Formats: sequence, structure tokens, C-alpha cells
Amino acid sequence: MAPLLVAGAPLLLVVDDTLFRRRGKKIHGVGWFHDGAALGTTKLGHGNNGVVVAIVVTVPLLSRPVALPVLAALAAKSGGSKPDLARDLVDLLAERCADREIDIVADAAYGCGAFIGLGEGMTMTTRARANSVFSQLPPPRTGKRGRPRLNGERIGTPADIASSATWKTVSVSRYGLTSTVQITDVSCLWYGTWRTDTVRVVLVRETGKKTTATTGYDIALVTTDLTAPPQEIIARYAARWSIEVTFFDVKNILGVGQARNRVPTAVERTVPFGLFCHSILITWYALHGHDRTDTAQRRASAPWYSSKTEPSTLDMLVKLRRQIITARFLPTTPRPATTQEILEVQQAWALAAA
Repeated sequence: MAPLLVAGAPLLLVVDDTLFRRRGKKIHGVGWFHDGAALGTTKLGHGNNGVVVAIVVTVPLLSRPVALPVLAALAAKSGGSKPDLARDLVDLLAERCADREIDIVADAAYGCGAFIGLGEGMTMTTRARANSVFSQLPPPRTGKRGRPRLNGERIGTPADIASSATWKTVSVSRYGLTSTVQITDVSCLWYGTWRTDTVRVVLVRETGKKTTATTGYDIALVTTDLTAPPQEIIARYAARWSIEVTFFDVKNILGVGQARNRVPTAVERTVPFGLFCHSILITWYALHGHDRTDTAQRRASAPWYSSKTEPSTLDMLVKLRRQIITARFLPTTPRPATTQEILEVQQAWALAAA
């Protein structure tokens, strides 16, 4: 994975959890968890829940960022909370990458006390809930006896900030597109969550559409990064979506969603193994497997993909399978292949894309 990282640049980590649905009472670590991918309004599912930390990289042959899982842990009702597990994984990775700065992004579920007091060179960016309350920075000490104030006057919720904000129009790059939005940026405290850690609240209001009158903004981001431009904070949070794409590919293309493990050892190993196989697949294809003709060949074999310009995860997996098949059937002696060997190769080659 190292060749895909820019030397000296901060690592962009995305933290999230996902549910692998299971049925049965005798499955290790099983329980009812939130499932954001569930259909309908009831976002609840039964199964094993995994907390994942992934490194977001830019692959030259793709226009989208890719999340490569590097650490995972099983979240069980009898164990630590998902934010606590995520913090442990992040700290473990930070120890191994002490020479790099680390920027963490996560959804609103991880905007909690588990991420108070990050180490030097680490920042956290998440989405602020609508009922989050912010306050001004603490006032200077008065010199009087008693404990000094830890926070300033109440600012209010993101809607309160939006009601009196001065908006600035900027261009941001996210989700493969460049768009114009209105933003406002406030330095303050999120005292009820991150205590005395100074944060910035970045409110985003889309242009060209009617904003909800009750809020005055479309999305509220809160970050401990006090120096990066707001446009970078917005793009950084948008890159969080790459882990949702990874979860979909791992479950539906690599087949991890069909695993039916029950005993502790198997449950704790299968999902991380599938996640890491996804990282290995993307890394192998980017460094050794890609060929300029891959996309054209895919369009030729599947003409309904007339607008296809980039290889998909499935395309990468098919090519890796065929490379493995080729290595298996390389002749060990300088003789012509037999008819049976040719048929076996052709059958295996066709099944690789099935």
C-alpha cells in the first residue's frame, strides 16, 4: 500500500462500522445493531457488527478515492462501544505511523467523548448533530480566586449559528464534481462532547436549491483541524463515502456478506480477512494488474456499458483470478499443452468472470 501514499502527506483515515447480517442464536457476537444500508425506515438488523479503520488513497487510474481497510474489530454488546473500539484502532495505527500526521473522518455516531484529546498531529472531522450545542472559547482569566471558566458564552446549535452567520461563496471538489456552495466557519468549543478541545464548525449551504427554512443550512461539520481551509474540510468529509463503497464491494463482490460463521475464531477472522483482501486486490491492480486496454475489453464484452471509462472492483477481481489461473496452468515442461489442459484453462478462465 505504501506506493499509493504520497510521501510525507497526512494519512486520511475513515472510521465506520457495518453490519453483516446473520441468523441464529448460537453465533458468536451476534446482536441487533443499526444498519444504515437497510431498506425502509427501520434501520435495524441482526448480525455481527464490525468497526473498520481504512486509509483513503487516490489511485491514478480511478477518479474516485478508495478506502483500503487496514484494521477491524468485532463490536459485541458485551464488549466496548463502537467509538471506543475505533479509538483503540486509530491509536494503534498512529503508533505504527508516528512519522505522519493523521486526519480522521467519521459520521455523527463517532462525534463523542471517545475522541477527546487526540495525539499531536491528529485531527478529527465529523458531522455535527442538529441538537449539538456550541459555546465560545473561554474568556481570559480575571485574576480572582477560584477555578477559571472552561468555556465561554453559549453560541447555540448549528441552526442558531446559521441564523446570524455571514456566508461566503466558494468552490469545493467532492464526489468527483466541483460545485459552488456557501459556507460559514466558526471557532468555538463543543464542550458537551469534546470538552476544552478547540473546534471549528463549518456550515455548508448548497446553492441553486431551497434550503430547509428551519435550519438555514444543509450540513454542519465539526473538526479539530484549526488550520485547513474550509474547502479542504468539506472535501475531506466527502471522502468518507469511499468506505461505504468498500463495504458494498466486500459484501457483494468478494462474498463476505455470505459468510455463515458461528464459532468465535471464525467470526472474528472472516470479516477482517475479506476486508484486507479488498485492500490487497486494489493495491495489486493499481501497481501490477492494470492495463490500458482493460476498460475497452470490458466494453467490448459487455456493450451495454457504453459509457464505462474506469475499471470496477469486479473487473479487478476477474483479472486477478485469471492471473492466478494462468500461473496455475503454466507448463512445467517444454511440451505442447494437451487438449484436456486447454479445456481446463478455458473453463477456469470463463468461470473467473462468473
